[in-house]
Order: sequence, then structure tokens, then C-alpha cells
Amino acid sequence: MKHFEKAGSLQRWVITLFLFAIWQAPAWAHAFLDHAEPRVGSAVAQSPGEIKIWFTQNIEAAFSSMEVRDAQGKQVDKKDSHLDPQSKSLLLVSVPALAPGTYTVAWHVISVDTHKTQGHFEFTVRPGQK
Repeated sequence: MKHFEKAGSLQRWVITLFLFAIWQAPAWAHAFLDHAEPRVGSAVAQSPGEIKIWFTQNIEAAFSSMEVRDAQGKQVDKKDSHLDPQSKSLLLVSVPALAPGTYTVAWHVISVDTHKTQGHFEFTVRPGQK
């Protein structure tokens, strides 16, 4: 009798894990920030020529973009946000030579399965050494 009780308990655990996995599946479908260049929260010695953001899955170019703003909130990027032609999960935007300071990168994307995500991060351009 105890053997059947243990088997029933195991089945309940397997079913619970299966249901949990199914319930979590939609959350995996969103395009989340994987990594960025310059790195999130980093301090760089030189102004980057462009900002690159890689996502966890492919995104739709028509509904995805990013902006770079200085500490006063002024948009400083060249407004040419676009997907990399070689990688549909890489979003880029060009920036002019940035003065030392902290910059905020704000992005919003729609993944190929139509889920929208957005976020922001900062990086700092350090003053040059004299």
C-alpha cells in the first residue's frame, strides 16, 4: 500500500512540475536585454562610436528602437537606431563623440512573437587623462 502512495506522490510532483513549466513558458518568449556595449553600468575611457544592445531573441525592426540621453535629458544619439543586418537580435545606434559624463540608454522592442519589452541602463564616459 505504501508503494502506491509513493507512486501517487511522485505523479503529483511530475504533474506539478509540468504545469509550472507550461505556466512559465510565455515569460520566456519576451526579448530581454542580454548584454550591451558599452556594458550596463560601466565607465569607459573613450566615447563609443555606437551603442549596441543584444537581446535574448530576435526583434522586429519596425517596432524597436533606442535613444541615448545625457545627464540633462537631451537626446544625443544620431537618431539612426536600427537592427544589425547580420543579427536580428542586435540593436544599434550611432553617437557623436560624447563628452565625459553619464548617459542613459533607453530602449523598447517588440520580439518576433509580438511581446513588448522596454528598459534602460546607464554608462559613463570618464574624463580623459592629462
